[in-house]
Amino acid sequence: LFNSLIPFLVILTILVFVHELGHYLIARYNGVKVEVFSIGFGKELFGFNDTNGTRWKFSLIPLGGYVKISGMIDESMDTEQMSKPAQPWEFRAKPTWQRLIIMLGGVTVNLVLGFLIYMMIMFIWGKRVFSSDDSTYGLAPSPKVEALGFNLGDKVVSVDGEPLDGLMEINPWLLLRDASQVEVTQADGTNAYITIPEDFGKELFAGGEMPPFIPNMPAIIEKVNVGSIAEAAGLLANDQIVGINGSEIYSWNPATTPTTQVQNAIEQRKEDALVIRIVREGELKDVEITAPIGSKIGFYFKDTRAKSITQKYGATESIVEGFNYGYWTLFDYIAGFKFIFTKKGASQLGGFGTIGSLFPAKWNWRVFWERTALISIILAFMNVLPIPALDGGHVVFLTYEMLTGRKPHQKVLEYAQMIGIILLLGLFVFANGNDIYRFILS
Repeated sequence: LFNSLIPFLVILTILVFVHELGHYLIARYNGVKVEVFSIGFGKELFGFNDTNGTRWKFSLIPLGGYVKISGMIDESMDTEQMSKPAQPWEFRAKPTWQRLIIMLGGVTVNLVLGFLIYMMIMFIWGKRVFSSDDSTYGLAPSPKVEALGFNLGDKVVSVDGEPLDGLMEINPWLLLRDASQVEVTQADGTNAYITIPEDFGKELFAGGEMPPFIPNMPAIIEKVNVGSIAEAAGLLANDQIVGINGSEIYSWNPATTPTTQVQNAIEQRKEDALVIRIVREGELKDVEITAPIGSKIGFYFKDTRAKSITQKYGATESIVEGFNYGYWTLFDYIAGFKFIFTKKGASQLGGFGTIGSLFPAKWNWRVFWERTALISIILAFMNVLPIPALDGGHVVFLTYEMLTGRKPHQKVLEYAQMIGIILLLGLFVFANGNDIYRFILS
């Protein structure tokens, strides 16, 4: 509970406060009265009034918050106030450009905060990457990726002419960034250039091949147990398993295709006899084993994954690297948003349970701030969507007013606000319903 719900509520409180503070400060700077600044919804728990007439309060349901800006159609639906003549301190009395920057204040602050936190993370902790230099065995491609010409053991050199920092950075380029050409170093040391089809990321997503690459971990035996079936059959340390009962084996990584895993191949066999094909000192050899189904063979594999390294940065480098990291985080989220409108994407949409799963079992300050930056950037993007009741919905109407010189009718704004609230409540129920459904099935 502490490692999922509590950190999430803390992060949500921080980000909602910062978001609403953006609206509040810009509104007050432009002479607009803010009647309420609430963290949470529902019944007020405690609060106070400041000298500007704003009621600051904490409310019962700690899942968001709001500011009630005087003279504005918002979630409070205060139509009584709107029926009276506009006052100089009200939102509706201000020029369109002032109202526009007030509505963009929360999104702007969330974006800036996310980028600043990433810069802080780079300065304090640096960036962890899987170095291609330390990866002896390279990458293992998914079937669709392999069909393009990638091979087991390839190491990515560059994407569209740009070198990559780490071994696994190829994945977002294929899924989300519309890469057109990838340069790889093949297992034999030669370089090859592979063309990526347009919209290949959609094809990978539809086929469930996420991630498209995983670290290649050959099935190399590290230890054979004394007195085991494996020892009796003659298996030795450093033998590399490449086949079982005629099925090709190339990796023991649990993320690979099940039919190519050693463990599954052994456990799912239908008879006691096993023929294990190995490579020993460069030569292929078949080892015949008789082992009752369900018995342990008795060996362990080497962990041949690339080890993560930490790149450290100075103050100036942290600003640049943090900005780049924030930029690609935002870019990838926007690029991946299109998948939500597919059947598969909608089924993967998650609510509080999904967000809670982002946190590790043990408290970690770095992870806490990484998640804070990520959610801050997501919150900024989601709020700017052109949906009534969100900041982006208000921006749409203000943009219309700026282009045409005419204000939308108040009833239009009221109905749009109600429709937006219904849509958001429906999305809330659907996302959290997905979490409940997945929990029941698990």
